[in-house]
Amino acid sequence: METEKLDKTPMYQYIMNDIKRRIESGELNPHDPLPTQIELAKEYGTSEITSRRALSDLVQEGYVYRIRGKGSFIQEKAPAGGPKPIRTVFFAHKNHEIGAFSHPFFSDMFVGIKEVCEENGIGFHMWDIGEDYRLPDDPHAGIVLLTTTAHNSFDLARLTEWQREGRRIVTVHFYYPHLGIPYVIVDNLTGGYLATQHLLSLGHRRIGVILTGRSIMEVNQEFSLRLQGYRLALSQHQLPFDPELVAFMDAEHESVEMGSAGFRQLMALADPPTAIFATSDYKAIGAMNAAREMGLRVPDEISILGYDDVEVSELMYPSLSTVNQNTKKLGERAAEILLFELKDDGGGGLIKDEIVPTLVPRDSTGPAPDRQTEG
Repeated sequence: METEKLDKTPMYQYIMNDIKRRIESGELNPHDPLPTQIELAKEYGTSEITSRRALSDLVQEGYVYRIRGKGSFIQEKAPAGGPKPIRTVFFAHKNHEIGAFSHPFFSDMFVGIKEVCEENGIGFHMWDIGEDYRLPDDPHAGIVLLTTTAHNSFDLARLTEWQREGRRIVTVHFYYPHLGIPYVIVDNLTGGYLATQHLLSLGHRRIGVILTGRSIMEVNQEFSLRLQGYRLALSQHQLPFDPELVAFMDAEHESVEMGSAGFRQLMALADPPTAIFATSDYKAIGAMNAAREMGLRVPDEISILGYDDVEVSELMYPSLSTVNQNTKKLGERAAEILLFELKDDGGGGLIKDEIVPTLVPRDSTGPAPDRQTEG
């Protein structure tokens, strides 16, 4: 520390002033890392409570930003007359049913966004754009945008309009690379691959899929990618793709009933599968119910694997093997891109990130039964 504290300025304020001086002198540059609060406390001979307050107030004043798990960094100063820093982040959606946000895909994402915002003194709220596509009045707000609805009726022309207005937007769940809008998504192809590879590693060669959609040509983006991951895993084991092993369930919302119907359809085949990849936990639970009603033991006679890792999946009997989408990390990255990575001039190329899901093996999947012929 180059300067000494000679007046009665509170120590937290003294630390702030010294860091500001080092920024103005060029000793600290944009995106340079700062010492941890423990290191700052030692450097200035004070308590961690004091150094924590100094860092928090520097965040509030826009001098410093924080990235979870990485530390505190010097904020890039906006040019005079340029856009103001983001002080509020909104999760914007169009008429989405509020009850759907209790699903872990969203609830975990909200936790991730909220934690990054709180660490940086940023407000976080939800916002329904409604039929008139009205964004918050604050033109400097950051927008985490969900474009999907039950009927996929989002007017994509609005995205172009918002771009022209200079709105700071990152999309989640679905993405539009041709528009150059930053996005964060879960890698559903890898998720489908991990699920199928798990079943293949247990010796299964006849693996059925219960998929949401009307047909292979009418499946939305996320389920189409999960199916691609399924096909990729099969191809790596020199197994042909058999269309009759895909049960399409046409519905607007995931349900247990879809899984039950899909399971019965697949088990009615002349050569039924020995394992089922239900592309959501709700469908997987329905499949487990149908298996029990048909007198089939899980996993001894049929293995069942879901997708989403909803809270009740671990409580099922047997506990449900599934794929966790890691959407808390998705939320963290969406907030970090808005707060720290967007360029006001639009330069630097498309900002994007794909979150890799995690396989969660439990008791509903096991070795292929002897009745199966090895392929």
